[in-house]
Amino acid sequence: MPGFIGREQHSVDEKGRLLIPARFRRRFLSQSGDSGTDAPGRSIELYVFKADDGSLELYEPSVWNEKEQQLLKLSDFNPDERLLTTMIYSRLDQAELDRSGRIALSREMLDHAGIVRDAVIIGANAKMVVWEPIRLDRLLSDNAGRFAPLASRYI
Repeated sequence: MPGFIGREQHSVDEKGRLLIPARFRRRFLSQSGDSGTDAPGRSIELYVFKADDGSLELYEPSVWNEKEQQLLKLSDFNPDERLLTTMIYSRLDQAELDRSGRIALSREMLDHAGIVRDAVIIGANAKMVVWEPIRLDRLLSDNAGRFAPLASRYI
């Protein structure tokens, strides 16, 4: 199944809730077999990860579970592997999709991303990336000249 593709801007409400675009919701609702309406007892949890670049990454459970399987292979007795596991889980949270298609982001997550009111959600295939709009615009404009060299190198 194709991944998340596209870019949308939404406001975060006073309770820190962010609307997940309908086209993205349809993707994981169809994967879970949920029509998205009146599904008693079914909730969808997204994994929210604080990325080093100042964005938030949102993962569906099936995608995060693949990453978690790799983490489970790391040893608690190897200091580097234990440190990596601690660092990853200290940056991770879960957010439940409500009936209105929103997730509540914690103050810690919003502060990390610099999000006060508006947020841009970018579909990046296996994940969604959430940015503060000005921060994203600055990143893209500061690196505009790097697109062609990076694209020719990696794709």
